[in-house]
Amino acid sequence: MKINTKKVVVSGMLTALAVSLSTFSIPIGASKCFPVQHLCNVIAGVFLGPVYGMAMAFCTALIRNLLGTGSLLAFPGSMAGAYLCGLLYQHTQKPVMAYAGEVFGTGILGGLLCYPVATLLMGKEAAIFAYVIPFLMSTACGTMMAAVLIGGLEKSGAFRYLNEMLDMKS
Repeated sequence: MKINTKKVVVSGMLTALAVSLSTFSIPIGASKCFPVQHLCNVIAGVFLGPVYGMAMAFCTALIRNLLGTGSLLAFPGSMAGAYLCGLLYQHTQKPVMAYAGEVFGTGILGGLLCYPVATLLMGKEAAIFAYVIPFLMSTACGTMMAAVLIGGLEKSGAFRYLNEMLDMKS
């Protein structure tokens, strides 16, 4: 895989955006839900692809944990969602598939992957599906925000321009 400098820069900018807005959270059940993270996941998945999207989600989760604004649950949820979002968009070129990938990847897969993280690493007692509903609610909110943003970009012509700019080799 060749490194695309523009994609690395955009990944960094999305990471900075997600970290800086990580104080905006909605407490749902046992978890803190961060819709901005899901918005950034969708933008990264669509414009950067699955690998850069997952890397951006990992970096965001790592920085949030180091700053004390996140939990270990941010890793499996955001990374699964960003990767599946990017993978589905890459294969279909349909934003709706990217949205479905983010919601299923974060809400279902990420929610299920949080169970071993919570029980083994965090010492919390939880049912296997304990994080699915809160993660679904969070990702649905952030994905809707992303859908509105991407819809606006498509109508203005900026969507095609950004895709072309990021696909250029540099």
